[in-house]
Amino acid sequence: MPVRRSEEKILQRVSKLLAGSLFATALGLAGAPVLAQGISIGPGGVQVDPGYRRGYDDRGPPRSELTRGEAARIARREGLIDVDGVDRRGPRMIVRGSDRRGDDISVVLDSRSGDVLDVRR
Repeated sequence: MPVRRSEEKILQRVSKLLAGSLFATALGLAGAPVLAQGISIGPGGVQVDPGYRRGYDDRGPPRSELTRGEAARIARREGLIDVDGVDRRGPRMIVRGSDRRGDDISVVLDSRSGDVLDVRR
């Protein structure tokens, strides 16, 4: 039984449509492993594995306290010439010393951020 031209055209269109949809499906499935997460099924029910976010921390880099040297350097920018001492008082650091005229000066710093809170002359 011979195939007519109109049926040939229909078969060509269907095969092109099928090939295109298969290609689009393959592209869509290529990104699926990226979205995969591990799960655990146990006595507590179904849970997302805690390791699935390994390497991603919403808190940012760990915050550290200022060192005595960093505190002295910041205080020198505020006019302190000779550093007599650096004390930590809770969340603050107090740098004591004298200015270029020899007057006593104290610089109070936030021990985490290094912000100057007060300059006492």
